[in-house]
Amino acid sequence: MAFVIGWNLILEYVIGTASVARGYSGYMDSLLNHTIETHFREWMPLGVSWLSTYPDVFALAITLFLAGMLAIGVKESTRFNNVFTLVNLLVVVYVVIVGAFKADIRNWQLKPEDIPRNDTGVGGFFPYGVGGMLNGAASCFYAFVGFDCIATMGEEVRNPRRAIPIGIVVSLTIVFLAYFGVSVIETLVWPYWDQNVSAPLPYVFDRAGWPVAKWVVSIGALAGLSTSLLGGMFPLPRVLYAMGSDGLIFRFLAIVHPRLKTPLLATLLSGVFAGTMAMIFNVEELANMMSIGTLLAYSLVAVSVLMLRYEPLVPCTIASPDASMSVSVSKRSEMYEVPSQSHGETGTLDNDAMDLKPRSPFTTMFNSDGLQSPTMETSYLVKILTLVLGVLFCMMNGILVFAERPFFNGDLPVVIPFAGVALLAVLCIIVISRQPSASTESLSFAVPFVPYIPMFNMFVNLYLMMRLPPSTWIRFIVWMVLGFLIYFGYGIFNSSQRKPSPPFLRDAVSVDSVLSSDNQSDGVAGGTE
Repeated sequence: MAFVIGWNLILEYVIGTASVARGYSGYMDSLLNHTIETHFREWMPLGVSWLSTYPDVFALAITLFLAGMLAIGVKESTRFNNVFTLVNLLVVVYVVIVGAFKADIRNWQLKPEDIPRNDTGVGGFFPYGVGGMLNGAASCFYAFVGFDCIATMGEEVRNPRRAIPIGIVVSLTIVFLAYFGVSVIETLVWPYWDQNVSAPLPYVFDRAGWPVAKWVVSIGALAGLSTSLLGGMFPLPRVLYAMGSDGLIFRFLAIVHPRLKTPLLATLLSGVFAGTMAMIFNVEELANMMSIGTLLAYSLVAVSVLMLRYEPLVPCTIASPDASMSVSVSKRSEMYEVPSQSHGETGTLDNDAMDLKPRSPFTTMFNSDGLQSPTMETSYLVKILTLVLGVLFCMMNGILVFAERPFFNGDLPVVIPFAGVALLAVLCIIVISRQPSASTESLSFAVPFVPYIPMFNMFVNLYLMMRLPPSTWIRFIVWMVLGFLIYFGYGIFNSSQRKPSPPFLRDAVSVDSVLSSDNQSDGVAGGTE
């Protein structure tokens, strides 16, 4: 699972960098009166339906230039990012305020006869129907990528229990308001069927007769895209370096240049890969590929939260150097006891979770005896039910997506199977919710309302993934097959995890540190979940 998440993280950063480079090229081309696009369409047309209409050499060039700058050791500047992000937000406010003077509600009330082409919807507020809106939501999910990095800051803030949820909610709210405001103005100022995908805002203001606004918006967009391009490209070599260091992918990607002090090869290869993607794919295809990989990664994160929350506290013994003492700790790094081996004593955990009395299937499923702490048995049950729940969610979403009209029309051959699968899913949810979960009091931050939020996350993510076009699934499957070939052909044999290590290294707990904390605490707090 760790490899799948890391592999999809590479895809997320590659596609993110490529899509931003493509957008940067589009805005630059709009300032040059579409000279780049016009000439390359004539000189080097790409006659493939699932590729761009022309190779965007400018997008390739700026990506390679940035990769070269990062390879020689240029650091990401927080001040640079803050200034350009502020400029971007000011331009968003400018677009909303200025565009409001040109807004026309009739652009949301177009009739079918007002639409010049048959392939551009039927007008109205939902020109492509609710299904079209959901398809757009699946494609535009990439707009919200990045908020997950806030959860990694648990050890760097004073009150993570309060700061992390607030940071996630506030950042997502700002992003939503920015996209909502711009999309409202864009479709009110100019009809939805006549939009420019490469540089939409300059095109809208140009057609509305405000060329000055076009230039202001283009410059602001380039400022915002500059920070996005740097922010997307900067972590990519680090991910390759981390996976290469662990041996999950080729270890030569983890080689650091002795003079530049950067993962030179990883940086250059990531730049070539991202630049090539930006050159041959259009923004829509890149967005879909990024969305499907990110949705899968977030679904696996939800599954990981479920499994970790119901993971038992399994003790292990660590011997001290003089063999006179032993310390029992758990997988979650919480200390239970310090028994003495010199007196021949064997410690036992005063914990209901370690009760070895057999339990009936009904008692195990519904925890009718009130077990308070997870055991290996309950943890295994949660893992199996999570897998079953994933299959049931896929079946339910398959009916909702591929039999949407019959389902909402109430056709019994579709509704009855859906109801049966939904009842099984509800039963799985009830059984999982009845299982004992591990305590989160020692964690700096823990996901609330487990298991319901992770399950809802899984369902929605799978639904959005199924709304994406088949061509996106084909590309994604090719990417995953390539990843599994690398993993099973190289990574599984060269991974650092295959090399056995002593228990005290494997559990990252030293006897001295545990004993020194004996007078201060009853346990060692874990990390964030």
